[in-house]
Amino acid sequence: MTGAIVPYAADGAASSSPWAFFSYFLDHFSQDVGWLWAHTWLSVVPVAVGLLFALPLGWLARRYKIVYPSMMTVTGLLYTIPSIALFVLIPPILGLDSLNPIQVPIALTVYSLALLVRVVADGLGSVSEDTLQAATAIGFTRLQRFFRVELPIAVPVITAGLRVAVVANVSIVAVAGTIGFANLGSLFDQGYHLSTGTPYYPPIVLGILLCVLLALVLDLALLGLDRALTPWRKAARS
Repeated sequence: MTGAIVPYAADGAASSSPWAFFSYFLDHFSQDVGWLWAHTWLSVVPVAVGLLFALPLGWLARRYKIVYPSMMTVTGLLYTIPSIALFVLIPPILGLDSLNPIQVPIALTVYSLALLVRVVADGLGSVSEDTLQAATAIGFTRLQRFFRVELPIAVPVITAGLRVAVVANVSIVAVAGTIGFANLGSLFDQGYHLSTGTPYYPPIVLGILLCVLLALVLDLALLGLDRALTPWRKAARS
């Protein structure tokens, strides 16, 4: 999703104070909310898609020990690629326009996949052999054992990884905003364009606060999801 930066005029020295972020938000409410929504789905959807790919890959790494080292090496290298470089590389690799909005979720999905493959593999590896043998002994097929035993037990580890991936995405998405893709990162670009000798702080501070708030809300949502999916942990503690 791209969007042009509208050159709002600064309202004088007082409006450039960092504490003027709230009045700035009210003045540009519809645009800022639109950027917040774009930032939210760009932070969440790639993680969900990355998890869908990470589940079978993590299972393979857990099931076949010989695959684990090479798969972890490849995914680890993918995660070390700088985000701006990946945003720039994806269009020519996939034959897209340089500002095609799909390149950002693709890049974020790659990052999420790279992080979550290890998380899924380690989560499934946390299931004890005795538990697996007991599930097999009562007649579970391999597929039933995966969905009814291994995956539920691995949920706490996987959701911990999801929390890291989502919070990391909130930060990475902001980078895309500074190169022309509309999200909360556009507020930082806005502050730069409105600077006249001294920085124009309100949009910059607003962008930081909204990113932090979004990361906190998404983290709490995943924490709540973890507790909802693992009621047996509360019973076990009791």
